[in-house]
Parts: sequence; structure tokens; C-alpha cells
Amino acid sequence: MSKSTEKQLLVDKIVEAIQDTKGEDIQIFDLSNIENAAAGTFVICSGNSNTQVSAIAGNVEKKVRNELNDRPWHVEGTENSMWVLVDYVSVVVHIFQKEIRDYYDIEELWGDAKITKVES
Repeated sequence: MSKSTEKQLLVDKIVEAIQDTKGEDIQIFDLSNIENAAAGTFVICSGNSNTQVSAIAGNVEKKVRNELNDRPWHVEGTENSMWVLVDYVSVVVHIFQKEIRDYYDIEELWGDAKITKVES
């Protein structure tokens, strides 16, 4: 299986896991043509409470582990679940509470990326 196929499978599983837990405003950022980008792809979504943000992160980890046998390299933000980052190296998942996402305006920060909005 090619690296790009593997990565696409990972992105698809992450999106499914977010949708399963009612994550909102899902966007996929392709950063592969951006110099010094931390990863090739960001998957970004919002939740309505720290409970939901935490549930989305947990479901992403569970679904990817169970269906692709992959574990994140690093997870952070789970202590307060305002912004949880789940890092699979080639793909990084950012799960925000709405107001935190608005505050950091990550879409503007990575404005050069090719952004795909996932229809709910």
C-alpha cells in the first residue's frame, strides 16, 4: 500500500470518527506544498463542550487503533479539552471548542493550505 493511500485511509477514518461523535465544521488542510509545515495534513473540527471534545478525541484514537492498527505518536490538551491535538505524524487532528477555534483562527494561520470542507 502506498504512503498516500495509507494516509488517505487514516484521514477517512479520522473523519468518520469525528462524524460518529457529532463533531462539527470538519475541514481537511493539505499542507504538503507548504514549507516547514509540521505535518502533511491537518484535520480540524469543533465540539460544543469539553465533554464532546474529549469524546471526539477518544473516538478518533479508538477507531484508528481498532480499524487501522495505528496509535497516535502524541496527544495533548486532554487535561481541559479546550483544544485536543492527536498527532499521527503525517496527519494531525485538532479538536477545538468553538470559541477557542474562533480565537486561534487556525484557518487564517494556514491560509496557504488547500482546504477541503467535509459536508456533514
